[in-house]
Amino acid sequence: MRVLITNDDGIESPGLHALASAAVRQGWNVLVAAPAHESSGSSAAITSVQHDDHVVADERAVPGLLGAQCFAVQAAPAFIALAAARGAFGAAPELVLSGINLGQNVGRSVLHSGTLGAALTGGLHGARAMAVSLDTASPKVSTTAWEAAASGAWLAVSRLLAADAGTVFNVNLPVVEDPVDVLHKASLARFGAVQGHVDALTDGRLRVTTTRLDVEPDEGTDAALLATGLATITEVTSVCESNRARLPTRLDVEAGGGTPVGTGSDAVRRGAGRG
Repeated sequence: MRVLITNDDGIESPGLHALASAAVRQGWNVLVAAPAHESSGSSAAITSVQHDDHVVADERAVPGLLGAQCFAVQAAPAFIALAAARGAFGAAPELVLSGINLGQNVGRSVLHSGTLGAALTGGLHGARAMAVSLDTASPKVSTTAWEAAASGAWLAVSRLLAADAGTVFNVNLPVVEDPVDVLHKASLARFGAVQGHVDALTDGRLRVTTTRLDVEPDEGTDAALLATGLATITEVTSVCESNRARLPTRLDVEAGGGTPVGTGSDAVRRGAGRG
């Protein structure tokens, strides 16, 4: 089994090491490739730092990961997942595990998560993939707690391997000292745990602040279950088609598509409605 272990917290993250160690103990062919620096909130961005049209990927020796290839990459996690899928590090991974993230990734705000962005990118390219997050904002988490979180992740891995290729799970775990032995299926909450605020532009600068939401999450959602100390699992999907607007098979003037710009009224010819 060829496995990519990545994250958005960076190559030095203890959560990454815990997840990778669990994969190494399985005897799998483990590739650890993670951002050289923190890339939280990068979603599925494929940004990178390039030097002479090359992205730097430094090989590292990570304690406890004997036998695994380890790289610190000057790029976002989704870029790393894409590069791995395209064979940049050798054989493409059959399994992509992203995490263990420092902080929960719950609700629809996971759209912005670099942890989940890497997993979704792996799934889009045919791998089974999973994002794993730990419900804490403090980096001072014991090694035992990280290992307990990895045990919960492995409950999901066994189910993931039995699923179709391209399946993606999002797993959130409480901070506990004993191995996690139960995962609870959850829907995505309407909101995440925090809300970002951007003040109006002043003197060429935007001020960004983050506050924790006091909104009570709906029953049965990942945010609600995790708040009670339960580990959650949610199957998620990447970008897909929608039919909310009920688009016709062909959109033209007769089908209600409006008047083509430059061929209609004076208002259109004058450029009214330019956005």
